[in-house]
Amino acid sequence: MRSSNPALRGNAFATMARQADSGAMTIQGTVNKTFILLALTLFSASFIWGNPQKYLPFMIPAVIGGLIVAIVTIFKKEWAPVTSPIYALLEGLVIGAISALMERSYPGIVTQAVILTFGTLFCLLMAYKSRLIKASENFKLGVMAATGAVALVYIVGMVMSLFGGSIPLIHNSGPVGIIFSLVVVTIAALNLVLDFDFIEKGSQCGAPKYMEWYGAFGLMVTLIWLYLEILRLLAKLRRR
Repeated sequence: MRSSNPALRGNAFATMARQADSGAMTIQGTVNKTFILLALTLFSASFIWGNPQKYLPFMIPAVIGGLIVAIVTIFKKEWAPVTSPIYALLEGLVIGAISALMERSYPGIVTQAVILTFGTLFCLLMAYKSRLIKASENFKLGVMAATGAVALVYIVGMVMSLFGGSIPLIHNSGPVGIIFSLVVVTIAALNLVLDFDFIEKGSQCGAPKYMEWYGAFGLMVTLIWLYLEILRLLAKLRRR
């Protein structure tokens, strides 16, 4: 049950007892929690949508706060019923501001990104349920390695930006930049398959009820990443 999503590590359920006083995790329960987190994300994003410049000073605190809450959730899974909604609200502020600014530069781009994000989610869910895509161990290891490589590239880029530099080509709208974004979007999308497998296995092994929130949180992490990468790819294509 490995997952390259750090929120959905393979051993998340392994150390938990099969029985839980408050009941066991179910797939339907996780789906319900995911819809709640999506609603909270949209709710906070709506505050920024109309006037993103007004809320730009809160962007960095929201990013840092979301990262801290995510880390806490990963290490304190039993807190997920509380920390997951907080994470969704903070991330809503971030993607709301980014989306609003992108929409002003490239009208219609947000609608396109949302459709592509949820279209990808639906297609991969259908492929997973029909077993056209199987989360085998080799598949999981491959996605984990690819995700780690992308994370390393972004970390190196952030460090270089502190010294006024940047990784050449990958952020441009040229062929290299577009191919890089396509690869990252593909890797983010494949993480959804691992997330589906993780949630399914968690429900099968009778994980505690609060893991529904944790599973929904992990799925939200991937969805937000996928949406932002699709938004970035579309922006590059618009600039050509």
